[in-house]
This record gives sequence, C-alpha cells and structure tokens, in this order.
Amino acid sequence: MKLYDKSSAQKRMNELGTQGVPFIFVVDYDAAHAIVLPESEVDANELLYSFHGKGNAPAVKKREPIAVAWNPIPPSEADYQRSFEVVQNAIAAGSTTLVNLTCKIPIETNLSLRQIFDHADALYRLWIKDTLVCFSPEMFIQIKDGEISSYPMKGTIDATLPNAAERLLNNPKEMAEHADVVELIKQDLRLVADNVRVERYRYIDTLVTNKGSLLETSSEIRGTLPSDYRNRLGDILFSQLPAGSITGFPKSETVKIIAAAEGYERKFYTGVMGRWDGHSLDTGVLIRFIDQEGEQLYFKAGGGITGNSNWQAEYNEVIAKVYVPIR
Repeated sequence: MKLYDKSSAQKRMNELGTQGVPFIFVVDYDAAHAIVLPESEVDANELLYSFHGKGNAPAVKKREPIAVAWNPIPPSEADYQRSFEVVQNAIAAGSTTLVNLTCKIPIETNLSLRQIFDHADALYRLWIKDTLVCFSPEMFIQIKDGEISSYPMKGTIDATLPNAAERLLNNPKEMAEHADVVELIKQDLRLVADNVRVERYRYIDTLVTNKGSLLETSSEIRGTLPSDYRNRLGDILFSQLPAGSITGFPKSETVKIIAAAEGYERKFYTGVMGRWDGHSLDTGVLIRFIDQEGEQLYFKAGGGITGNSNWQAEYNEVIAKVYVPIR
C-alpha cells in the first residue's frame, strides 16, 4: 500500500472530500506518513476495517468461544521507573503537567493478527496484513452537519473493584489528568472551529476484555466548523495531530519529553484511523494496538502521568491494558 507523506496526505484528503468520494485513512503518531484510500480501492486481502460497524470487515466471530493463550512480557519495574522519572523530572521543572507514557511489550499468544481482528469486539477495528491489528475503544474526532466533536478518553480502573465507578470519578490524580486533556482538546478544536464547548464531562464506559471488565472515563467537546469544511478535511484532521489524549499538556513540549522517556518509535501506535463516507467523518485513536516485527508481536500500551502519579499504580494500569476484547 502506498504511504503518503504529510503534505501529500492532506492534499489527497482535501481532494476526496471536495469530490464527495468516500475514503479511509490511517495516520501514524508523528503525522509523517499516512495511508489514504478511496473505499472502492481497499483490498480486503491487505486491509480490513470496521469503524462503528461500517467497513469491509466480516462480522465479529461469536459462533463459539475461542481459546486465548495470552502471555505479555512487561518491562521490568526498574525500566519503567527510569522512564517514569524522566517524566516526573519534566513535570517538576514546569515543562509539562500531563504526559502519556507508553511501553512496547512483547506478547506470546496462540492468535495471529488476523484471528485477533476477527474475534475482537471494539468500536474501531483495523487489520493490516503482517503489520498491525488495532481494537480501539477511543473516538478521536467526528464531523457531521458542520459540527466537529472530540472524545478524549482518560482514566481507567478495574471494574471488579469495590465502588469502582466512584473511586475512578473521585480520584484526584484522574480528575487532574482528565481536566488537562479536556483543556488541550478545547485548544486544538479552536484552531479550526468556533463555539467550542464541553457537551459531556467524564462519563463512564465499560470495556469487556479477556481478563475482565474495565471502566474508563471520556468527555465530549464540540465546535462549529466553517461552511467549506468538506474542502479542507485533510487540513482539519492534521491540525489536531498528534492526538491530545496520547501526548499531553502542553502538547509541543510534551512530545519532546515522550521521545526522551520512551526509548522506542511508536510508528502507527497512537496515530489515528478513520472514514469519510461522503457526508460525515468518523475517526478513532490507534490504541489497544499490536504490531508485528518479523515473527514477534508487540502490544503497545500506556497511560497519563501527572505530578500526583504513583509509578507502581501507573505500571499496574499499563499491564491491565494489555488485553484482547474477546469474551
């Protein structure tokens, strides 16, 4: 599949939007490379997708339970602490207040990327042959009838814990983290939209995984686009990248801190994927993500770090996110 650079991808999206041609796209974390394909040109042998149930993918297979062998090999506590301390030092210096710190985790499993895609249940599913699979619960931006909406997801807890919802909503660290990312998304949307406002704040979704259920909090922020937005879909999308929920606040400085702390290239992980149907745009964040290097599979996962964060709690949250949403 052809990979466009940033300027070529923007131009191609603008052209297809102006023409009213339905297309799909996958953009990497750095917004440096992108796949942009009219839906009529997508080869199902190479790429499958389902965004809110729309796409070229077969229905999720639920005819009979599938046995899942699942053995993540998380980073050592010492390695995670070193990355965590880079972030905490930057926070203490006043360079940032929120950083999304992630890890690259080898996994041993009996499932192929395609099997995971076929059986995983998620709002956004993507499979690229011999490259990656993603089963993301997180919406990025949506555009419909001249309105742009964003849905940052921040805050996770094991749903089986006593009073899990109350503990999540009342946790000071989670409250501060969510407030920062909502403010960041408001700033991003003001680059392209007027009348930016918060429609819903810290609502809870339940995610079912192979290891049990998780609760996660999201918010909905909305704004009004200019009347010619269909001609500038690429410009609008790339103005919002990288996504605020997977970087931090302030974004430009935090991206540098992430590069110093993580020690690996995210590539397509924490990028965005989406579909323009000729009238509306639906996009998701590339989290809950596995990619393939040779014969080895890697799950990439992380979470938001603030000045109130505890490294052990954050380490445990990363491990909790290394799952497949297969019942």
